[in-house]
Amino acid sequence: MIKYLLTCIAVAMAFATQLAFAAPADDLKTLIEQGRSREAYELGSRHPELLGNPGFDFFFGLAATDAGHAGEGVLALERYLIQFPNITVARVELARAYFILGEDARAREEFQNVLRDKPPANIQTTVEQYLDAIRLREARYQTTSTAYIEAGMGIDSNVNGGVGSSSINLPVLGNVTVAAAGVRKGDNFSHLAAGGQISHPIAPGLALFGGIGVEAKLNSTHSASDLMSSSLAGGASLIKDKDVYRLSASQNVLAVENDRFRSVNGVNGEWNHQLDELQSLQTTAQVARFNYTGTNEVRNADYVGLGLTYRRAFVSTKWQPVLSLNASVATEDNQRQRPDLGRDIHGGRAGVSLSPTAQWGLNLGLSYQESRYNGPDTLLSVVRKDGYAAMDMSATYLWNKNISIRGEILLSDNQSNLSLYEYKRNTAAVKLRYEFK
Repeated sequence: MIKYLLTCIAVAMAFATQLAFAAPADDLKTLIEQGRSREAYELGSRHPELLGNPGFDFFFGLAATDAGHAGEGVLALERYLIQFPNITVARVELARAYFILGEDARAREEFQNVLRDKPPANIQTTVEQYLDAIRLREARYQTTSTAYIEAGMGIDSNVNGGVGSSSINLPVLGNVTVAAAGVRKGDNFSHLAAGGQISHPIAPGLALFGGIGVEAKLNSTHSASDLMSSSLAGGASLIKDKDVYRLSASQNVLAVENDRFRSVNGVNGEWNHQLDELQSLQTTAQVARFNYTGTNEVRNADYVGLGLTYRRAFVSTKWQPVLSLNASVATEDNQRQRPDLGRDIHGGRAGVSLSPTAQWGLNLGLSYQESRYNGPDTLLSVVRKDGYAAMDMSATYLWNKNISIRGEILLSDNQSNLSLYEYKRNTAAVKLRYEFK
């Protein structure tokens, strides 16, 4: 009888102990699922007596990593994996914690171990994304390079940027008829692009980089509005603590129907500052010369632009949104004594990117830019003022680590006090991209 009672007491005590372990672990799990990792970490920190219990360690490791205490997250997840070494999700989370700590070699090893076990497609895509990020960070201390090719097709409601109607009203001239070439024309188009970049470190945190790209937009019917561009850039980057500095020179050449239309030669400066693990600020500055050809040489100008961008990531929230806010100012100073072709520009953009799953990425952006020209139009005797508004949307599906499919939509409207420069333009395209990694 006494033996039976002692057995019952032991079973009851074991059951009570399991309940004591389970309750905080369940609370941690609930808070993490609600995107409240910081609260989950604070709750777990109040129960040090539960460290070493696998159910508690797993969720505390997740909470600590997401709350900015990746070191504690690593210790908790390592304890969990000692007892359950074949749990793929735990290995991914441990590798992610190593990545956050900057332990790239250990993170890569863990991620590659996960891939060798042939995990489900969504986990494999997540791991490949982290391995790409590790390769990017490795540019700090070893030569890295990437390249891509891209092809697609789409529709454009206004390939020539023309007015909506041939009959418009203008100051001084009154009612006029716009030539057919200046009236909106819609068309289907093909898209082709290719490019690549290379980075070579020359000292700790200091690297040289270069990049090249070409792109073509070929219309099915209106070949006079075909666009082809090429870009070339090179410079140096410096990483120091939470700051990244980049200085580069660039050239962009735009051709219309195989004839060079404009070239832009510039010097660009960039400063990225990481406020914390979730927030960053980026400032940019550009000085450039716009050179046109033929009768458009009268548009030659010197350009100076400044920009400021704030980014905020919400990694503990469903779909992991990243908010981006940008403000910019610029001037185009005409070099041919034509103030009516020079302008002051200011604008802004708000964007958000979402990750519903590891394979899907969604982006939405709203932009506005206002241009105030520096002198009255030579023919219409009125100072031109434009307001350009646009909404862009895209969805990207990662087929595998090399291939992605992207759908894009752009809705734009340029309003002006001179109806000759008013237009609406909407485009939609689907593009297939292959990246060499």
